[in-house]
Amino acid sequence: MVPLAPGARLPVSAPAAKPSKPLLRRAALSGTVRTSEDAGLDLDLIPNPASPNKRARVSFNPTVEEKIMEVYQAKGRSMDSVRGEVKRSIEAHIRDKGDSEGYDRIREMFAGKKGDKGGDGGEEEEEEEEGFNVDIKTYLGALTAHTSLLNSSCRSLVSAVLACEWMGRDQAFVKAYVDFLVSLVSAKGLYVGMVLGMLVGHFHGIRLASGRLAGYPEVNREKLTGRIHFALETLLQKIPSASGTLSDILEKKFPLLDDTKKAHVTYIGNLVRLIKYAPELKSEVFEQITRRVVTIDVQMQVDLDDVDDEVAAAIVQAISLNPNRSGGDGEDSDSDVDSVISDDDDHVDTKRIREMKVNVEKMDAILDLLFTLYSPYFADPNSVEAASMYETLLRHFSDTILPMYRSRHTQFLLFHFAQTAEHLVDSFAGTLIQLAFQPSRAAVQRQSSAAYLASFVARGAHVQASVVRTVFDIIGDNLDTIRSHNELTCRGPDLQRYGTFYAMTQALLYIFCFRWRDLITSSEISEEEDPVGFVSQDLNWTAGVKETLTRAIYSKLNPLKVCSPPIVAEFAKIARHLRFMYVYPLLETNKRIRLGQYYSGHATGALRDTGNGGNNDSWHQLDAYFPFDPYQLPISKRWIEGDYVQWKSIPGLDEDEEDSDDESGDEDDDDEVDVEEDTATDEDDEE
Repeated sequence: MVPLAPGARLPVSAPAAKPSKPLLRRAALSGTVRTSEDAGLDLDLIPNPASPNKRARVSFNPTVEEKIMEVYQAKGRSMDSVRGEVKRSIEAHIRDKGDSEGYDRIREMFAGKKGDKGGDGGEEEEEEEEGFNVDIKTYLGALTAHTSLLNSSCRSLVSAVLACEWMGRDQAFVKAYVDFLVSLVSAKGLYVGMVLGMLVGHFHGIRLASGRLAGYPEVNREKLTGRIHFALETLLQKIPSASGTLSDILEKKFPLLDDTKKAHVTYIGNLVRLIKYAPELKSEVFEQITRRVVTIDVQMQVDLDDVDDEVAAAIVQAISLNPNRSGGDGEDSDSDVDSVISDDDDHVDTKRIREMKVNVEKMDAILDLLFTLYSPYFADPNSVEAASMYETLLRHFSDTILPMYRSRHTQFLLFHFAQTAEHLVDSFAGTLIQLAFQPSRAAVQRQSSAAYLASFVARGAHVQASVVRTVFDIIGDNLDTIRSHNELTCRGPDLQRYGTFYAMTQALLYIFCFRWRDLITSSEISEEEDPVGFVSQDLNWTAGVKETLTRAIYSKLNPLKVCSPPIVAEFAKIARHLRFMYVYPLLETNKRIRLGQYYSGHATGALRDTGNGGNNDSWHQLDAYFPFDPYQLPISKRWIEGDYVQWKSIPGLDEDEEDSDDESGDEDDDDEVDVEEDTATDEDDEE
């Protein structure tokens, strides 16, 4: 964290009771009882029996049913017999690729469709299903005993086992299946990716059919999901090194941009559940989520910018009027889209509008989930947990959000949580100042940092007045340094060379427009008692505020020509109304200065999103980009409602604007003055 210091100069689970008698299978399927070792069970996970003549229950979880451990048998055959068959079949397949009959029979058993509920449910069919279920259990145990034989030539068999329906079976089968996975990955590391990929593949959502298998009670989706995480947790506990591979798989399995809202929310929800038992992955998981959210955010904003403002607003309004609709799953209501497109909008692509609406819903749902996820960490802003999570958010901001120009809503995570305590406000503002004046950063990122700083200080409701004044002081000192270092050799306004100077000056103008009241030290008339009289009196300004802006504005660097015209115009209007500064003569002079003559391809005005056209000066001016402009997503906006400063009108300001329009007029284009072309440079020279 970077504290904000005034005057700082920055470089530029209980045993279970035993049953009266064991649960047995049908006599037709019973066989000789073998030892647990013959069954291929993991003895480390089975508690010691109270008596060598009694079986003990095995408890897995107090919330799930308990099953008596059984020795698996197949059609009257012993486990030893099945193990021998499996071993011979695998060895024959490896030794002679043409002798794969036994191997293929085992593979087809796991790849077969038996187990799904269906048919007439007659007694014969039920017996067949029961026999199949016993067979597959037995062969699974046999495979577990011989995982060391499953080399790369047995990939098709491993794939069949991984693809089989296992989640909807009984708890004993699930336990045996997880034992197989652990044994497989322990014996053959080449399959770790396949195993983890299969498990993570279910993070997008699990079909209800997976919990409706013949011969087994129905398993709901929540329990199915729990079994996926039971398998993953067991694997990570037994094989900690699998975490490294898992991180890459989580990234690759992340839903695609065009996937549904439900897929994204379900996947992220599973990631959150994962890091509870795999905390070593927390930082990487949060970073992956942030990268994906920013990507969706930017694409959404680009799409909205390509349509009329009325259409974009109507899309957001349609979502806010029907917030609980599951529109992200392809169930969009055509009437919602039709309400956005009028009869006269024949040129509007209905499909594209629908896609934009789905993306807005998706972004809204994901951010609402993230606000909910991060919030508990900041229940006590002074806790170690809060400090750690804040550092994580700050790192994601500087590494992921800041470089992605046009991110519109993701940054509000930091905007909200940085305002949960005064020391976090101070830290975030200080970090932004450091980033803005950091020479090693690209100019475009320094300019963007200035925009974030201005927007945070201006719009943050919990940003104290002392922070506003301190920011003004620090920025002013650094502007003076840049100005004094360059003014003697400066020939005119040059965004390429003095980009940081202009970006920070624009930050001060924007902060002044929103927070000028915090820059006043005292006044004879209270604004609450007499708003008009308050702004009509001579106000006492914090020392250095007026002087700082005067030196910057009237320097040869001429920032009012390069700063965004809407910001300059608003500042000029407010400054005159408050009798703070009168800059209209300078604005008239600037109209005769043309910047387009010396545009260089290396120019760093990358904050511009307009075209480079002819003599259009806008290409050489800063964009009016302030990343904490009003939050538009209808559901998740509830998180920042108390954090945001809305524009507050100034009494009499509109009347002054009308008078200004009467007094001023545009000069002829022929009176423009060309700034010398050699003011452009190929690199950033400011210090």
